[in-house]
Amino acid sequence: MPKKSLGKLEVICGSMFSGKSEELLYRLRRAEYAKKKVVTIKHHIDNRKSYSCIVSHHGSQREATPLGSCEESLKKLIQLSKEPIDVIGIDEIQFFPEAAIDVIQNFLDHGKRVIVAGLDLDFRRQPFGIVPTLLAIADEVIKLRAICVVCGNEANYSQRLINGEPAPHNEKTILVGGEECYEPRCRECYQISH
Repeated sequence: MPKKSLGKLEVICGSMFSGKSEELLYRLRRAEYAKKKVVTIKHHIDNRKSYSCIVSHHGSQREATPLGSCEESLKKLIQLSKEPIDVIGIDEIQFFPEAAIDVIQNFLDHGKRVIVAGLDLDFRRQPFGIVPTLLAIADEVIKLRAICVVCGNEANYSQRLINGEPAPHNEKTILVGGEECYEPRCRECYQISH
């Protein structure tokens, strides 16, 4: 009896501007070079540069199916586990609901390679969404760092800005944006007011 193929979970995480989407796109291109059937998903909330493409800060892009956090979107994800797909790439994984963890586990049980990218910490430096759980069950973790815009050291944090000043702690957690709202900062240069 042939042995069942097991899946693999790869989690790409880090701060804003650390190259997460770029790394995801790179890995998906390599899978296609290897003649694997690839599906790309993004959270519909991230429509900064495109609604139907993942677009990195460096301009690389790839068509992606935008899905949300609703039950219908999760059903569409579940359906993918039954299709002849080898690799599933998901960007902005921190925005997906907790139910997505079971869906990803289902992909793995069906022998799929799953590559997700997302912020591991929110602007308060707190674990973000489902990413901590995915890090715990991952087969491979890639933690990327940006460069601190203040001192030039490696940056692990996403400094949220409001009118050029550090955002207060009580701001809402989710604010989709780019350079106008966030800067990469190191531990020493990161600031927040309580």
